[in-house]
Amino acid sequence: MITINIDPVAFTIGPFEVRWYGIMVTLAVLTVILWTLREVKRGANLPYETVLNAAIIGIPSGIVFSRLLHVVDRWDYFSQNLGQIPGAAGLTIYGAVLGAAFGIWIYSKVSHFEFGYLADVVTPGIILAQAIGRIGCTLNGCCYGIGTSLPWAVTYTHPNSLAPLGVAVHPTQLYEIVYNLIVFAVLLKLRGRLKPDGSLFLVYLGLYSLWRVVISFLREGTPFLFGIHQAQFIGIIVIAIAVFLLAYRTQWVKPEDTNSPKK
Repeated sequence: MITINIDPVAFTIGPFEVRWYGIMVTLAVLTVILWTLREVKRGANLPYETVLNAAIIGIPSGIVFSRLLHVVDRWDYFSQNLGQIPGAAGLTIYGAVLGAAFGIWIYSKVSHFEFGYLADVVTPGIILAQAIGRIGCTLNGCCYGIGTSLPWAVTYTHPNSLAPLGVAVHPTQLYEIVYNLIVFAVLLKLRGRLKPDGSLFLVYLGLYSLWRVVISFLREGTPFLFGIHQAQFIGIIVIAIAVFLLAYRTQWVKPEDTNSPKK
């Protein structure tokens, strides 16, 4: 078994703790932005101003929605501790992705650029950023799995860890890092081969949602509805929508046939 005794707190500034989790989440956000700017430099037909404005809108909307889903998921606790609802100690990746997408979609309607095109450009960067974010989860001890006796189980021993100390659990964070990198490679292979715009983003949503439905059976969590976790419930809905839209509207095309002007 693997023992993790790393202090999740990277450093302190006065009374404030800066955890590796927060550092990795920050790096993940920067990864999405830098990936998108890189794609613009490589020829994606998007103004830099549009990308930066989308980031300014998408980041806070993602944080707010992410926190909202966490509060709903743990309402039994927050209903008794209303003063703790504002905060960033508990965030959900679904909330971050869907909240950011919703905010940017609204921005696209106001600024009149094609949301699907931007979403496809950003998509590989999103899953790559999620892999980086899960490194933070691994160090933080959050999002841990259920107990197991498998030889690759992990045991957290540092008192600042959020995982139960001294208990061998599935390294679900590491599982997800590997899966996300595989999906990243798949998305790179599919770029330019699917039409209309937005199809690659739908593939990402479907693949990641499928993962969350399956991996949640190995993760600790609170039943949300029908005995399943909130992530599973949302995942089933997202899979249904993504599969329907992909089957209804998506076509396979040759990469050289995908060039089209975007505003």
